[in-house]
Amino acid sequence: MATRTAAQQRAQAKTEYDAFLAVCPSRKLLDRISDKWVTLILCALGNSGEPRPMRYSELSRLLAGVSQKMLTQTLRSLERDGLITRTATPTVPVTVTYELTGLGVSLHAMVRGIKDWAEGHMDDVLAHRETYDGREA
Repeated sequence: MATRTAAQQRAQAKTEYDAFLAVCPSRKLLDRISDKWVTLILCALGNSGEPRPMRYSELSRLLAGVSQKMLTQTLRSLERDGLITRTATPTVPVTVTYELTGLGVSLHAMVRGIKDWAEGHMDDVLAHRETYDGREA
């Protein structure tokens, strides 16, 4: 059996990713990126297609209803996955900004489309819910 380099092993594993399989690591990634806070953070940092850095306090104000703990956890997970960068500037107090990486920008367009679709079709969904709930009564 031929010995493969680490790069060859990663390339082989990449071709074998299948989110329909319970053991596939892409399932955990799908779970993360389908979270509402992830979607909203990526959309906020993408700023309608023109990515810009934002401070924690800006994100907190923009994302109504997110707790400090949830925002911090979500930002850390996005940084860990390479979707955002965290930059601390040595000022008094320290200034921390978050910004999309190239990987984050590549995901931004898709999650922005989902957010836009949800906003654009909410009336239709509400009408269908009302019709469905009326049948169940």
